[in-house]
Formats: sequence, structure tokens, C-alpha cells
Amino acid sequence: MAKTNFLLGKGERLTEDVVVRSGGGPKAQPYTFQQARARLAPMLDQTVSQIRALPPEACPQGKAVAAVTLNPEFIAKSYFPAELFRQTGLMPVGSKPRRVKPAQRSKGRPPEEALTTELFVMGAKEDFARWQAALGNWAEGTPVARDLMTVEEIAPQTVQEKMKGAIPKKGTTVFEVVLHADMLDGEHAMLPEFRNYLRRLGIESGLNKRFYAGGLCFVEVEAPSALAEQIATFSIVRALRQMPPLRVLQPAFRTSGIPSATVNMPAAAAMDKKIKAAIFDGGLLPGHPFGAWASAHDVPGVGPAVDEFLSHGTGVTSAFLFGPVDPVRPLPQPYADVDHYRVLDGDPGQNLHELYEVLDRITGVLDSRKYDFVNLSIGPSLTVEDDDVHAWTAVLDDRLARVDTLAAVAVGNNGEGDEELKLNRVQVPSDCVNALAVGAADTPDAGWARAPYSSVGPGRSPGLVKPDVVQFGGSLQRPFLVVGGGAKPALEATGGTSFATPSTLRLGAGIKAHFGDSIGLLAVRTLLIHSTEESEHPHREVGWGRVAQDIQDIVVCNDDSVRVIYQGDISPTKYIRAPIPLPDGGIAGNAEITATLCYKCLTDPHHPGNYTRAGLEVTFRPHDGKFKREDQIHPDSRSFFSAVDHGGEEEELRRDAWKWENCLHARRTFRGTSLRNPCFDIHYNARLEGRNYTPPGKLPYALVVSVRAKGIADLYDQVVRKYATQLEPLRPVVEIPVRT
Repeated sequence: MAKTNFLLGKGERLTEDVVVRSGGGPKAQPYTFQQARARLAPMLDQTVSQIRALPPEACPQGKAVAAVTLNPEFIAKSYFPAELFRQTGLMPVGSKPRRVKPAQRSKGRPPEEALTTELFVMGAKEDFARWQAALGNWAEGTPVARDLMTVEEIAPQTVQEKMKGAIPKKGTTVFEVVLHADMLDGEHAMLPEFRNYLRRLGIESGLNKRFYAGGLCFVEVEAPSALAEQIATFSIVRALRQMPPLRVLQPAFRTSGIPSATVNMPAAAAMDKKIKAAIFDGGLLPGHPFGAWASAHDVPGVGPAVDEFLSHGTGVTSAFLFGPVDPVRPLPQPYADVDHYRVLDGDPGQNLHELYEVLDRITGVLDSRKYDFVNLSIGPSLTVEDDDVHAWTAVLDDRLARVDTLAAVAVGNNGEGDEELKLNRVQVPSDCVNALAVGAADTPDAGWARAPYSSVGPGRSPGLVKPDVVQFGGSLQRPFLVVGGGAKPALEATGGTSFATPSTLRLGAGIKAHFGDSIGLLAVRTLLIHSTEESEHPHREVGWGRVAQDIQDIVVCNDDSVRVIYQGDISPTKYIRAPIPLPDGGIAGNAEITATLCYKCLTDPHHPGNYTRAGLEVTFRPHDGKFKREDQIHPDSRSFFSAVDHGGEEEELRRDAWKWENCLHARRTFRGTSLRNPCFDIHYNARLEGRNYTPPGKLPYALVVSVRAKGIADLYDQVVRKYATQLEPLRPVVEIPVRT
């Protein structure tokens, strides 16, 4: 019997804590204190004047919100102007990324447009007035003076800035209103005042349909369209938009039926009965053929079923159970059973309240039951925005950060929309950083590309690479086949990201079913991304690439390669060193190293530009005998995940070094002589609302590293022998089918 080289586990046994000194010299300032004060004083005067002009009824508890924009050189968390806000009595309640051209740059460099942070600060009208009065008395060299030098602009928040998208000119509209929320007591302290303000406008709203996430309250308000600007005048309103509809659940294209004999359903039960999976969709057709593996549930409060939605939900369930059906082969054994929750009813767009109703149904289930795998092929008909996080994303990301669940979300089928207007961009909630966003490829064979209908990235930063992956989703030339129909199941031709997504999740369930408790769900996600096929397609189209088409491609190594998985956790502010296993005697010729690092983290949706609360910064050290300086403690570093080495400006690191991204993936080729005991140094860097923060607990992570050296025919065996007491081949608990 041929030997099988299974991937190696327990890589965390190789890791060790290390001490790395960090920090540089004094920060160069673009402005002197006198320059900063002279620039900002008239801006503050104008801001105070406009805040005073706000009607009292629009300022709950006498409070207003203004915008303080940081100089682009000071957006790192260590420069957060905490002393400025402490002395003025203002409270930062949110922020958004913004591009500005500063008046000056440090070191005499010419000004150029750059990414920065616009902070929203709340305070009583008197607090802003006291800041205005005290500004002339601040002394140079004090902490508050140093903070003032980090500020580029001060301005009131205008109604026009709060209005998002097109607002109807007349009639009644259901609005989504986003409020700056006080979450200290778990309830918005100013909500009653907003209700009273609406009542003064003639709007009766109980504000009962609402969601909280981070420092935001998302609330549904039905009101005359003509009153939109007056609603937005309320000082703690952050954003107002017309409530988006749900996506229309139609295939990305239509083809004629597939002539075939009746489909023979497998006789076997699911491979792993312990795996818990859930699909939230349109329901299952009566008499569906999946009774041995799928249970249909109507969520409490859901209305009558819709035939079109039932067909969609049945196809999605088929994709999770069987993947894309090959008409000349028997259906494969499902890896796991699945609960299908019908959360959709009525005609899309007819019920103006459907978006929050559906989200409430989904969260109700997730709050009551624990699932290993969750599939969402539905969502709002709304492309992601760089300066705003939608309720669906914020609410789901928060839940997924707190539970051990792998959720897959379809990016949408609007990929042929207007690119200039960004109407082809990935749709909410596929911008969740704690979920796997899935797009569609046009074929399962070689020569694949993004299916034209599949939405494109980028996502928001953090979360820049969206979709995360693509999977075959069907095309006119090669449709995605699902099992449809009722008592006599037959093949149906369809296509869309709705089917690529559960097909990807099926592969993840297969990894979990084969390896059981030896692999966690975070590691499953990491393996799916790690094993994507290399291509020349840009990230914005295909993410990290097309996922492997076979489980063997993920968990089995060739003789000249080795794949190791590390599953561990890291303490805040600490560094761990993760050695890359190589055989004794080095590498002859070239070596290809592929690495993927994933983690989940809590999020701050009221700070989109600082959305993730954790960042794992990775330093690659290829050779433990190379030092540039005599006083150097650790070997020389070299970029691996990024296009730049550490030490650049914060914007450069966010753009090029993937700082604060919770998924890193790269493949690099090195000369064998340049590698000796290579390693990754991983640093847990935490923040809260864009400023310094040390969380109380450790951060779980999963790291997968592959090494391939064509010049060493028995690389796998050499590594296994060298690390026999530390690394363990992960043998499947059930047999993996042999590829034929």
C-alpha cells in the first residue's frame, strides 16, 4: 500500500517566547505648537459657532458632535490624542477613514494626499466653548500641546455628510438611522430623547427594531422622505440612508434543464454526525430529497413561503451536501448534517421592513444554538462602503468573534455593475472580517477565472482582501448542477455565488469530518485559504485564489514538500517565534515557502478604519547567522507577507504590510543557501477604538506553513524524522478517498 504523507500537526510545540525591543527616536512634527494653534483656532471658532446654532431639541442632554481630523502622520494608535480630549471634556464616539492633503508634512516634504482618521467627538456645547477659551492659554511642551500638534482639522459634522446615498424626494420611506450609542449600561441612554425629537417632527416611532454593535445603534425609522434632513440634524445621528432591500434571490443566469434520469441519492448517513451546520435561506421544497441529512426549520415569526425562495434554498442545501454535481458520477456521501432555517418570506422589496426582520431571525437562532459551520447566501442589496459599517456586518462580526464558528458568506452577483460607481463591489455582509467571503469561479477545471457576475473587491481596510476565496459557482458554458425538485429529484442547472459559498463550506466540513478534534475551525479556515491555487488574477477579483478542488490537495503532501499547522494563542504585547521546519543539511537549489496566518478578533464598527481590535505583526527571519549590526540581538529580517519592511509610515504599513488584517497569506521563493533555521516572529498588537489597549486574554491563532524543495525528493520524510518528538502527522479518523 502506498505511503500517504499527511500534513503535520502540533507545530505550536516548536514555538517559544522571545523578547524583541521596539521603538524609534523622537517623532518629527509637521507643525510647531504655535503653527498648530494658529491654524486650528479659526476652525474651532467656526465649529463652536455652528454648534451653538443647533436647536436645543436636536442636542440630547445638551450634547453635540464635531469632527477632529488627525494629521496623516499621526494615525497610529500610540499617537491617539487622549490628553487633548481629557482636558476638553470631549468623548471620542467614533471615527471614519478619510483622505486629506495636509497643509504641511514633517521634514520639509511637499504635501500630498494621504489616508488619515476623522474622529467624531461628543460633548456638551459648553465643553466646546471651554476648549475655545482655553486654547490661547495652553503652554508649549505640555502633553495637551503635543496632542494639539497631531490635529489637522476641526469642523462641525454637517447634515449632508450624514446622508448616505439617494434619498427619495417624496412619499414615506423606511430609513436606517445609525446613532452614536452609549453602551455602558447596555441600552442607549439617549434613545428616549431621539424618540421625543421624532415626535416633535410628527413622526411616531417606537424605535423597537434596532441592533447594537460596538458603539453604534442601528435603528429603523419610517418617516416622510421630506423630513430626512431634519432627522439627520439630531446631533448623535451618525448616518441616515434609505433602508436597503434584500438581494433578489435569482440565479446569476438561467439555462435550460438538464435531461437526466432520476438522481440516485446516497444511502450513507453523514460522515460526521457530531458536526453542527446551519443554512439561513429561503427554505426547502416540500418533499425535498435531503431528509436523511437536512432538517427544515421555519424561524418563529416568518411568513408564508415563496416558491422561488424555496428553490433557491434547496439548491444551496444541495451545494453544501454534495458540491457541484457531476452527472456521470454517483453523489458523494455528505460530510455533515445541516439545519436549514427559512428566514425569508414575501416578495423582495415589497416589505420595507424585511432587512431588519431577517437579521433578527438569524441572530435569534445564532444566540440560541451553537453551530460549527454557518452559510449565508443572502444579505442586503448594498455594496460595502469604506467609511461606514452596515448593521448586518457589525452584528454578525461581533457574534462570530465570540464563538468558534466558521461562517461562509456569498459576496453577491453584481460583478457586472458599474465599476466607476463601485456598483460591482462585494456586498454586505461579506465584508465581515470574522467570516469567509466567497466569490465564484467560472469552471472547476484548469484555466479558471472569476465568473463575470461575481462581485469584486477590495473590501474595507481592515478586511482589504474580499472575497477571501473563489470557488466554482457556474457559468453559461459550465453551469453549477444541483439536486432539485421534490419526491423525484432531478438535476437543475444554475449558477451564482449563492452556490459557490456552500460548496466551499462543504470542503471545510470535510476537513473537520476527516480530522475531528485535532483541527479547530480557525485552522480549517486557514487551511482553505492556504491551499488556494496560485494564479495571476488580481486579489480584487479572486481574493487569495480558488480553493482546492479536492481534500487531498489540502491535507496530503508530496514527497518533496511538507505542510505544518500551528494552533496556539499569544498574550497581548508579546512575541512568539515560530520556526519553519527544514531538514538537516539545508536546502539544495530553491525552496518555496507558503504561509497563512488567521485569527478572529472583536471589532469596533464605530471606527471603520480601525475596525479590528487585534493585529498580529509578523517578522520573517530567513537565516539565523546573518546580522547587519554587531549589537543586533535577533537575525536580520526580510519582508514576507508585505511589499515593504517594517518601519514605514502607518498608512504605508496598512496598505502594503497588511497591518491589522486578520488574514495573511503569501508564497515566496528563496535560494536554499539563504535559509538557515528560518522563523516567523509574531507580535500581538492590540488596540481599542484606535488607541492603545491591553486586553485581558490571549488571542487564538492558526498558522499553516508549507515548504517545497524540488531538489530534495524525500523532504517530507527528512522533516518527519528530524522533528519526530514534536510534530505529528495528522491521521484522519475516517479514510480519505483515494484520487483516481
